Amino acid sequence: MASTKDYLDYVLEQLVPLEGISCRPMMGEYLLYCRGKVVGGVYDDRLLLKATPLALRLLAEAGLEALLERPYDGAKEMLLADVDRPELLCLLVQAIADELPAAKKKPL
Repeated sequence: MASTKDYLDYVLEQLVPLEGISCRPMMGEYLLYCRGKVVGGVYDDRLLLKATPLALRLLAEAGLEALLERPYDGAKEMLLADVDRPELLCLLVQAIADELPAAKKKPL
């Protein structure tokens, strides 16, 4: 089942306080970028974020359980994000982007 544009728009609305947020459609779903780094995606109307050590620690410090799901069969588990808690969501996305290495430049 493909994700809806309405859900994507809602997710992006929650992330308005962050700079450098963008998305790209990918086979009926959407990849989510923060400052040029892939931090997660929208899959079947669920926001799944990369499960980095810092993101897991932030959830634990907030007293929340990290819910892990797979975006599709054979994929790595990712964090199921609560899009109805925009402050925490922004904190997680920013932390994940900070923890990921810089995107590699493609050779010309």
